[in-house]
Amino acid sequence: MKPVIGVMGSATSPSKKADELAFQIGREIAIAGAILVTGATTGLPLKAAEGARSEKGLVIGVSPATNKKEHDEFGLPLAPHDFILYTGFGFKGRNILNVRACDAVITVGGALGTLNEFTIAYDEKKVLGVLVGSGGVSDHIEEVLDFCQRSKLPVISSSCPRELVTKLLSKVTY
Repeated sequence: MKPVIGVMGSATSPSKKADELAFQIGREIAIAGAILVTGATTGLPLKAAEGARSEKGLVIGVSPATNKKEHDEFGLPLAPHDFILYTGFGFKGRNILNVRACDAVITVGGALGTLNEFTIAYDEKKVLGVLVGSGGVSDHIEEVLDFCQRSKLPVISSSCPRELVTKLLSKVTY
């Protein structure tokens, strides 16, 4: 079985640097032979999907919409996904399926929605990765965990996409 890595991040692109990092993380996931799962959205998850596609990787999107028509109405992309699962659960409900489909989750940039995905992944005890330097909540995960006084699960942090994917995959077990 191939490992499944989710990339959760901002549906807007905060900077060119974040876009480049997200694209590279997608490429590295595909190069490693893993499957990429995203929220079938715009912004940084889309950049990761484009990166995976550039290396002929398998890309699965988990949509908040009920069907293709609603997905289009939300302004969400179809390409470059190989398959889109239409959940009909809205954005927050979709996040649970999005995370549960993954062996590991990488947080890239992001705000409240991304933090929601991270906390779900944390509670589900997923292998957790943070792409440092991608902006947003990703650059504050350690502070959030400290503030919440959570017993810390290991969170793998790196500003290097290849290193982050390699370290995450070394922790994925079946």
